Amino acid sequence: MTTRSCLILHGWQNHRPEDHWQHWLADRLTELGHEVGYPQLPDPDDPDLDVWLTELARHLDGLAAGSERVVVAHSLSVLLWLHAVARDLPGLAGVDRVLLVAPPSGSVLARYPEVEGFRLTGNLLGRLDGRTLPHPTRLVAGDDDPYLPEGVQAAYGDLLGLTAELLPGAAHLDLDAGYGSWPSVLEWCLDGEAKLRVR
Repeated sequence: MTTRSCLILHGWQNHRPEDHWQHWLADRLTELGHEVGYPQLPDPDDPDLDVWLTELARHLDGLAAGSERVVVAHSLSVLLWLHAVARDLPGLAGVDRVLLVAPPSGSVLARYPEVEGFRLTGNLLGRLDGRTLPHPTRLVAGDDDPYLPEGVQAAYGDLLGLTAELLPGAAHLDLDAGYGSWPSVLEWCLDGEAKLRVR
């Protein structure tokens, strides 16, 4: 069996409830014998980007050498990941593949002072343009995500050179949308070629 070291990153106001798909995923991967990090990032209700970047670097450093290193980021942590890429955060080069799920758009983040600092603006956008993402990186979102009014392709896919995968009726892929479990994300963690489907 291929051993994997998986890092699961949550979004804003997420206190890792047991019924969220990320908690479900961490439990399933652990049961299958893979190493899993699912950290509670500091102050999830009022996050500080620099603090979260420091935590991300620490957890990337903890991914097991000699295993396939997989990252799954949801919502605000997608923006965390993109800031890390733009800043060449140590440890990124060691990641084998990444799944970016339901990033909120900058126009939405701008409405909330607690997370406005996570937006991609100005020079940061320039540093991201043409930057190599860990390969493969996949970008997926609901086709009706209320936090992505312009659509994921326009908001992030074009910038990152990725073709976004749209899931019909999946909204923000959160508990409100019924994502307490998500079998196809487990399949993707085990096989990077697996198709992502609605729950």
